[in-house]
Amino acid sequence: MNSSPNKNLFIGFAFAMITIIIWSGNYVVARGIAQQIPPISIAFFRWGTASFFIVLIGWKKFIAEKDILLQHKGYLFFTAITGVTLFNTFIYVAGHFTEAINLVLIATTAAPLFIAILSRIFLKEKINAFRMIGMLLCFAGILVLLSKGSWEKLMQFHFGKGDLWILASAFVFSIYSILVKKRPASISPMSFLVTIFITGTLCLLPFYLIETHFTEPLHWTNGMVITILYLGIGNSVIGFLCWNASIARIGPARTSLFSNLMPVFSTIEAVLILGEQFTSVHLISGLIVICGLIIANLKH
Repeated sequence: MNSSPNKNLFIGFAFAMITIIIWSGNYVVARGIAQQIPPISIAFFRWGTASFFIVLIGWKKFIAEKDILLQHKGYLFFTAITGVTLFNTFIYVAGHFTEAINLVLIATTAAPLFIAILSRIFLKEKINAFRMIGMLLCFAGILVLLSKGSWEKLMQFHFGKGDLWILASAFVFSIYSILVKKRPASISPMSFLVTIFITGTLCLLPFYLIETHFTEPLHWTNGMVITILYLGIGNSVIGFLCWNASIARIGPARTSLFSNLMPVFSTIEAVLILGEQFTSVHLISGLIVICGLIIANLKH
């Protein structure tokens, strides 16, 4: 029996929220571990770990659908390249050049805009007045946080090398989100993830080998191992399962709006884990973003 539209919306929202809570730590990790592990190595170990665990879960499903997967090998290849090989690798490269707050702010501002435009072009999704107002409010909330409530600071903001890398990351992620929406119904979510995780990791392998030739050997610590496990299991396996489930229920444009909450959760995590200060600007910004999310979905 099919779920009612309202139930599907609620489940889609819940999956999006779970994903954002998990993914919000990725930008902090990208900056925090940047000096310990080179960017392509972080991506390779993350997705290698993710591939190992997703294979444990979904191997039988993958084998059962191998003929169907081969029929859509082109689609799956480009989905793996955007969602696995490039997306987070660009974030980790950006982490070498800019602060974590810039990473999350630029990514969460740009991604919903890119996705809305691409959804309109390729999926013919309408951007109604509610969604447009909601997107503008989310954008305004990010600007409040970016400027710390100061117009002068906002005017002084400029894009550096790391900011451009994170913009590229947001763009390829928007392509991935559109491709997920177009996933053939004959491919199950589990075999889909098994395929793109393995394919994306294999595509990273030659670049990882080249990077190791030019960098110092890694000296592993317990903290680095825990970080890779968090990225591989939490950010990759659990996060991608939830994100794709949300897209399947409420579409990429609406799902992407929840990424505007990423700076809010990143700030909370920074306060709890790193002891950073929580200010009224963070509170105001978070409330504006939440209002934007509500209005964007008001008609539904």
